[in-house]
Amino acid sequence: MTSTEYNWLLKHSQNLFEEYHGKHLAISGEQIIAVGESAIEVFKKAKKYKPTGKISITYIPTDEETVTLL
Repeated sequence: MTSTEYNWLLKHSQNLFEEYHGKHLAISGEQIIAVGESAIEVFKKAKKYKPTGKISITYIPTDEETVTLL
């Protein structure tokens, strides 16, 4: 994951969590290029959209998967 993608994820983390919790995302630059239930599904969709170049895949956890530390 590039620093641009990482910073974009941090900046939009709340919105992404609300919209995509429990989903895998493929990100290129500052753009979501594929969404799906599994990393493999997302990778295949992303490669059809962007056959060359770097693609980062991340997972947005569900409420149950998110642990809050006090």
